[in-house]
Amino acid sequence: MLDYLSAAIASFASVEVLLALIVGVVGGMVIGIIPGLGPSVGIALLLPISFSMSPTAALVMMTAMYTTGVYGGSITAVLCHTPGTAASAATTMDGYALTQKGRGMEAISVVTVASVVGGIIGAVCLILFAPALGKISLMFSCLEYFLVACFGLLVVSGLTGDNQAKGFFSALLGLLIGCVGMDSISGVSRFTFGQLWLEDGLDSTPILIGLFSISQVLVLVDKLLRGSSATIVDDPAAGLTGKRWEKGNTKKLAPTMLRSSVIGSFVGFIPAAGCSIAAWISYSIAKQTSKKPEEFGKGSIVGIAASEASNNAACGGALIPLFTLGIPGSPVTAILYGALLMHGLQPGSGLFTGNKAVTTYAIFLGFLFANVLMGIIGLTMAKHMARICLVPNSVLVPIIVALACIGTYALSNNMMEVVIMLVFGLIGYLMKIFEFEPAPLVLGVVLADILESNFRRTLIMAAPKGGLIPYFLTRPVSIIIVLVILAFALAPVVIKAVQKKRA
Repeated sequence: MLDYLSAAIASFASVEVLLALIVGVVGGMVIGIIPGLGPSVGIALLLPISFSMSPTAALVMMTAMYTTGVYGGSITAVLCHTPGTAASAATTMDGYALTQKGRGMEAISVVTVASVVGGIIGAVCLILFAPALGKISLMFSCLEYFLVACFGLLVVSGLTGDNQAKGFFSALLGLLIGCVGMDSISGVSRFTFGQLWLEDGLDSTPILIGLFSISQVLVLVDKLLRGSSATIVDDPAAGLTGKRWEKGNTKKLAPTMLRSSVIGSFVGFIPAAGCSIAAWISYSIAKQTSKKPEEFGKGSIVGIAASEASNNAACGGALIPLFTLGIPGSPVTAILYGALLMHGLQPGSGLFTGNKAVTTYAIFLGFLFANVLMGIIGLTMAKHMARICLVPNSVLVPIIVALACIGTYALSNNMMEVVIMLVFGLIGYLMKIFEFEPAPLVLGVVLADILESNFRRTLIMAAPKGGLIPYFLTRPVSIIIVLVILAFALAPVVIKAVQKKRA
């Protein structure tokens, strides 16, 4: 492996690959900032350009855009309450609250550092453990996917805010919305009301943009009409005079970033889980293990660090089954799978031996250095990004709406997606008024298809084995996941009991 790495370094150091790396990093950040586009659209646009490039340069550019696209979506999540990607939704919970307090520059710096730490740990796992972890992912079947989705749904308990009943109602509403469209098992249409455009179901991206972005636009418009605030914060200059990194942040955030990076890497390499679920799981765990859980949702830098470290680490984890087994677990990795085949790189053990191993490890090194370059650019530009606080709401509102509409329409070139976004924007605004949490609804929509389809496939596979319980007992990975779920569910009860005893 060391021989391959030394040769990979020489291959990576070429001018073509370095230029491709810069294009991927900068392009990913720009694409991520625009709501609705995200890395999948950016990588798809790069495919025709990569025809004339070497396999190393092409894949370095695309994987760099993957990880920096996730980071770029968090910039608008923090500054405008507009997550550019689904993976950045968890960051919105605390990032925008910090911006409103005049700490936008600090929030961007925490996002950047956490993303870099998560991305580097994910890249290290990719370089060192890809073949071994790839074999573990073969042990996952529909039962394991279903249990991981159940674990993700359990995260709702950490996102319900002050009123758990309203939080669980939002989650159930999200699961119901996720059932719209054609049933993936039987092919029966559900809740489509005869509308053909609903047969494919409701994409989570327009719902996400509507609930977080358009709803916040309506809040800003309401403030303008009331004349209460002309900008996002009352004193926008305060966010520019603060420090990028407060003293003590390293000691405070390091354990959270390391833990969340490990969680993100693990969740990422599970096909169909993805960066979004990894971010929510890490955010919820950080809240449950925090000594000050009441700060979460109101401007906690620990919450930002947890979600950002996890979603970028999940990018590296998601590349493991792609390169080792040829299993794409998300739209982004599906496009990357096509790019690998297009450049003559057949996923599997062959990518880790011979001349192809040099190309593979050069791509992995490109992914690693993309995160480092992303951190340098992000920290350098933090103060300039925070200047969005200076933009009057009368200018900011139309810009946000325009970007949201463009990004949503670009998903499938369908105006109905824009209509869905606007409808859920109104729903999100009403949820704010009546103090319902939008995060459980988004998570319910994301998990609905994973939960239902994998559970029904599990029942089909379990029938010849004598039923669900006997089948479950033959799956050691499933037993481990169930034990983790029970530990996660019981942890708050145990912590409260210990605290009560100490008091």
